[in-house]
Amino acid sequence: MNAPGTPRRWTPTPLIGGAAAVHAGALASLLAAPATWPWAAGGVIASHLALTAAGLWPRSALLGHNWTTLPEAAGARIAITIDDGPDPDVTPRVLDLLDAHRARATFFCIGERARAYPRIVEAIVARGHAVENHSQRHRHNFSLMGPGAMRREIDAAQTTLGDIAGVAPLFFRAPAGLRNPFLEPVLCALGLHLASWTRRGFDTRTGDASLVARRLLHGFAARDILLVHDGHAAKDREGAPVVLAALDTVLRAAADRGLATVTLREAIVG
Repeated sequence: MNAPGTPRRWTPTPLIGGAAAVHAGALASLLAAPATWPWAAGGVIASHLALTAAGLWPRSALLGHNWTTLPEAAGARIAITIDDGPDPDVTPRVLDLLDAHRARATFFCIGERARAYPRIVEAIVARGHAVENHSQRHRHNFSLMGPGAMRREIDAAQTTLGDIAGVAPLFFRAPAGLRNPFLEPVLCALGLHLASWTRRGFDTRTGDASLVARRLLHGFAARDILLVHDGHAAKDREGAPVVLAALDTVLRAAADRGLATVTLREAIVG
C-alpha cells in the first residue's frame, strides 16, 4: 500500500467490481432478451442495496481500505481521535487534559471551523498533536455526493487545514463515517487514506460521561483507534462537555494497562 500523502492508483474492491459486472450483465441480458428485464432490474437493485449498506457501515472495508485499528507495528499503543472541531470552548480544555496525561491525539477538523478558529488549530499542532481532514463543511449529504462534489469538499479542507496547520493532512474521516463508492477513488487521487475507528463513545448523544467511557473501554486493547468529539459535544447535567470526564477515564485506563497514545500519522506513517 502506498504511504499516506502519495497519490495512488485506485483498484476496485470485489464488491465494487461485482456490482459493475452485474450492471454489465444486466445490460447485455436486456439487449439479448428484453423479456428478462425483471431479472436484470432485480440484480441491479440488489447490487445498489449492497453498495449502500457498505457505505452505511463506517468500519467497512468493502468500498476500499479503511483503518479501523493501528498496524501491528504500533505495539502497545492506542490512538485517540477527536472529531468535529475545533470548538472555542471545548478544544482548549481537551488540549489541557491531554497535556495533563502527556497524551497525543489526532484531531479530525472541519475546514470551515478551522478557518473560524485558526489559533486553536495552531495550538493543536504546537502541543504535539496531528490535524487531519474531516471535510470542509461536514455536510450531512456527503455520502450522496458525486465524485466531483466530493473531491471539491475534501480538497478544500486539504487546502484550509494545510495552510493553517502548516502540514497537509494524510488521513480523511467521512462525516458520520458515511460514504459511497466514489470516495476511495477521490482519496487515492489526493493521496489520503480513510480512517474510521475501533469503537466510539457516542459522546455527541449521551450526557453520561461514565457511559461514554464504558463504551470506549469495552474490549479495550492495544492498537485501538478510539473516537470522541470536541465539536457538537454532549453535556452533562452540570453543563460540562462529557468528552472531558470520559477521556480522562480512558487515559487513566490506558496508563494503568501500559498503553501509550500515538497520532495516526506516527503509528501508520512512522
